[in-house]
Amino acid sequence: MKVLSQAQIYEADRITLQKQGISSEALMERAAEALFGWIHHNLQGAPVNIHIFCGIGNNGGDGLALARHLLEHGYHIEVYVVNYSEKRSEDFLINLARLKERKLWPTYLKEGSKPPQMGTADIVVDAIFGIGLNRPPAPWVLSIIEHLNESGNFIISVDIPSGLYMEQFPETFQTAIKASFVLTMGSPKLIFFLPQTGIFIKEWEVLDIGLDREFLNGLQTRFRLFGKPEARSLYRGRQRFSHKGHYGHVLLVGGSYGKVGALALASKASLKTGAGLVTAYTAQCGYLPLQCSQPEIMVETCTAEKEIDVFPELSERYTYGAGMGMGTSEGMQKAFIKWLEEHRKPLLIDADGLNALSKFPSALKHLPADSILTPHPGEMERLTGAWKNDFDKIEKAWAFAEEYNCILVLKGAYTLIMGHGQGFINIHGNPGMSTAGSGDVLSGMITALLAQGYPPLEAACLGVYLHSKAGDLLLPETGYEALTATSLIHGISLAFLDLFRAEEEQEIPEEEPGQE
Repeated sequence: MKVLSQAQIYEADRITLQKQGISSEALMERAAEALFGWIHHNLQGAPVNIHIFCGIGNNGGDGLALARHLLEHGYHIEVYVVNYSEKRSEDFLINLARLKERKLWPTYLKEGSKPPQMGTADIVVDAIFGIGLNRPPAPWVLSIIEHLNESGNFIISVDIPSGLYMEQFPETFQTAIKASFVLTMGSPKLIFFLPQTGIFIKEWEVLDIGLDREFLNGLQTRFRLFGKPEARSLYRGRQRFSHKGHYGHVLLVGGSYGKVGALALASKASLKTGAGLVTAYTAQCGYLPLQCSQPEIMVETCTAEKEIDVFPELSERYTYGAGMGMGTSEGMQKAFIKWLEEHRKPLLIDADGLNALSKFPSALKHLPADSILTPHPGEMERLTGAWKNDFDKIEKAWAFAEEYNCILVLKGAYTLIMGHGQGFINIHGNPGMSTAGSGDVLSGMITALLAQGYPPLEAACLGVYLHSKAGDLLLPETGYEALTATSLIHGISLAFLDLFRAEEEQEIPEEEPGQE
């Protein structure tokens, strides 16, 4: 599913109105019906009090139209208009009049108004601000938002949590609605997936309001969601008359005294992700641990005892991954940079390999095209410099991927994959995966897919998906705290098997066939 920008959402609305010959008020009615349908499906007429807080723009109009549907179906509702301006949108006024025709008059909240009291089991609908907010709300409006957040009630936000901006992080950020659930129209929003803004959203769902499908299918967006349907479409099955040589030979370079485990995890993960052969290259101290940890792994070493000083001779028969637990000494870093300059085909670089690049940034120009870099935020900051906020971070990441013609896997709660002008947001994974060695497992997995012939961008996307899905499938057994990198390796097989397991419900609403 595509993640539309603010401008693209407005254009999708305009094209829909034009091609379908409907009014903006009719499109608002579709949104209200979709909102009501979701709420009614979950409440089934339960006698719960619903408090609807509306702004005076189109988001507030959605809230007023929703209130009418709830009222007509017998729900107990209270409606409040947050009167932050004398200007009202036309569609807001239309739906306000319709509500009054049904003998329901909202309570108007203005500066100095006492915040309404609500029962602890009541539901709040937040329809104060929509995607058009571009300046800080007045302090008294912020006090209402804070009151709702402190109430402890279940809060449903319409489109986005009020107080958030669509495409910027305010310099003087104060607060926004902390939504229990966001019901968003037509497309997920980028802010759902960024650390600074995603903390205001526990769960979300996209509601179909009938936006023009032809326009959406032809739209080029910066990001798309990546889930099971996309992963399944990339998967390459095995042929009966094949052998290990058909599935690539991974050579992973890393490990140092006290950090051999990182290389062991990556090597095991490569095997479990289907690499035909895996060789681990490390210092002398890693020979016995690696040789004993997994009998299928081959091990080669340099002559140094604790840290790699001479890197392996390059060969076309290998697909390389480097950096896991490799160490940080200057001598090793210089040797790594010299070795990197000799590469001609894509490789994966993680961890201490990225740290070496940040110390010797001029070496970035020697990166082979389509190499895959897998930084966590700290490693990314060392590569690009500090950023002001998450939006600035994304801009820096795009510029980096374009300048060095690489595939960037920016790890996080929602991992972002960028390359070739395309961006993907991985929608799986959980906090239990915030554990030592999880990134090493991911590096081994992506390198294995690269060795099997997947193009670098596909290898990165599929590897990230399988890695995160393994964590999700293991969670019922381990819980968050006991989910270790070693257990993730065992979960890789579950993730592959799950690719073609039928789901009771679709994970991501898919676009029509023929989408880009």
